Amino acid sequence: MIFHGTEVRQKALTLLRDGVSNKQVALRMKIPLGTISYWRHMDRSKRGECPGKSPARPCPRCDGRELDEAAYSYLLGLYLGDGCISPHRRGSGHYLRIACADAWPGLIELCRVAIAAVRPGVSVAVVQRQGCVMVSSYDRHWPCLFPQHGPGRKHERPIALADWQREIVDAYPWELIRGLVHSDGCRNMNWTTRVVKGERKRYEYPRYWFTNVSDDIRQLYTDTLDRLGVEWKHCTRHGKPYNVSVARKASVALMDAHIGPKH
Repeated sequence: MIFHGTEVRQKALTLLRDGVSNKQVALRMKIPLGTISYWRHMDRSKRGECPGKSPARPCPRCDGRELDEAAYSYLLGLYLGDGCISPHRRGSGHYLRIACADAWPGLIELCRVAIAAVRPGVSVAVVQRQGCVMVSSYDRHWPCLFPQHGPGRKHERPIALADWQREIVDAYPWELIRGLVHSDGCRNMNWTTRVVKGERKRYEYPRYWFTNVSDDIRQLYTDTLDRLGVEWKHCTRHGKPYNVSVARKASVALMDAHIGPKH
């Protein structure tokens, strides 16, 4: 991942403010278009600007349109797990893409419905890829709704919720957990053996796993579990936190009541 200095970034922003297009700035400065788009988005955000009014599809952040907060909290979980935002090569909008495994058709439909609920009126496409599908939607305002968007992989940069996102997650915590588990988690059956009266017996028990290499995203997950009264523990890989396990009977029952297995 290439890090550009403040001087380079400021030069790019000066060109953008003078009306030069994202693509032309990227070509002129030999910087990826996605990086230029992100810089422009953050610059506009800091100055309180928006991509522009959208009379047909007003933005909850820019135009004050009512937001389906439950659907948004769930979609936020999917985005943090398996989502990305990328600029259109020639347009001013962005694509939101959520990767969903072919094995879970129910998840694919839930993702499609959540996108449509968060941005009513946008088109939602399901594009087949090898071993998965991309649930995709094009809109100018996706970066407004997901300020965690940025160049590079999520685990290589800080991930923190904006204050308005925190308020939504506090109001709909189970929806966020559900989205995170549906994207980067699973419910499976573990087993162990015990010696009972001299005889070794096998016991099976359900467990929820959540796997993500981003420390910040795992922290968001476990902090939310704490507020919901769900017991969890970290499982390491090569000495580093990687998996979050929920295996206590009462906590699994609580997760089952609000999440359940993928389908």
